[in-house]
Amino acid sequence: MIGVQKVDIKVPKEEVPERGARKRAVARVWIWQKNNPSPNPEIYINRIPYDKYFQDKYLQIVVRRPLELTQRAERYVVFATVEGGGPSAQAQAVAHGIARALNKKEPELRKILKTHKLLTRDPREVERKKYGRRKARKTQQWKKR
Repeated sequence: MIGVQKVDIKVPKEEVPERGARKRAVARVWIWQKNNPSPNPEIYINRIPYDKYFQDKYLQIVVRRPLELTQRAERYVVFATVEGGGPSAQAQAVAHGIARALNKKEPELRKILKTHKLLTRDPREVERKKYGRRKARKTQQWKKR
């Protein structure tokens, strides 16, 4: 990502961000109607086009999934800021935020998004390490005799 040109993009004032989260990653997502519809999705993450931000093809698919399932990729511009977590968690947080924003804009899409579990925040988090143990659950070897 070194040397990637950041895009100067203005979010319309009337747009309110929607929040998406996964593990420690938190994304704020704005979506608005495109002026001229085009077949390729217009998604920017931290002012960088999503295919440059996530170079892994799988993560690009994860980010596009809510738009493709609802067939709205050519209708909306997506702008997201994401921080925390790793690349996979960030991609899932952005996808969660996009799904919530689509649900807010077009409530009739809720059923599609809900059946594919895109509106549900995955509650799994890393368990904290406990004192007296090696890891969260791993204990020292114990000898009975």
